[in-house]
Amino acid sequence: MRVSFNVNGEDVTADNVWPGESLLYVLRERLGLPGSKNACEQGECGSCTVYFDGVTACSCMIAAGQAEGREVRTVEGLAEEPGKGGDRTLSTVQEAFVEAGAVQCGFCTPGLLVQTDDLIERTVGAGHAAPDDSEIREALAGNLCRCTGYEKIIDAVHLAAERRAAAGSTS
Repeated sequence: MRVSFNVNGEDVTADNVWPGESLLYVLRERLGLPGSKNACEQGECGSCTVYFDGVTACSCMIAAGQAEGREVRTVEGLAEEPGKGGDRTLSTVQEAFVEAGAVQCGFCTPGLLVQTDDLIERTVGAGHAAPDDSEIREALAGNLCRCTGYEKIIDAVHLAAERRAAAGSTS
């Protein structure tokens, strides 16, 4: 079957998709977007988290056909639009993860970045207070990490929230 949808602001079409194929497989193997990771294939680890019509979801649990006519935003889509040089720049969340040392092996990182972006937008981006540790832990509960012990991830979320709040107060 043919599936047409929007990924990171661009209309795409995937041909010869078989009925049981996951959105994750289409993103990685057919569209060349390897950011979302294939770890558990059961929706348990969060490594493949994407925005699906504006809501975070595990792309391994979405049949590719369900994406027809929908909007998907992957970790690649978090980067800021290209500047004068044509290169995308890291988003506030991505920069915070790098600076806080929250990126270890990188397998969980894409899902954590998407989920953190969502949390920051729902809190600071909507004019609410920055999330505290318990809110961060709850928001990231579906994302498993075996390398970091989560403290650096929480530090990164706080850093991103601070920067988002500062950017919001200057605009």
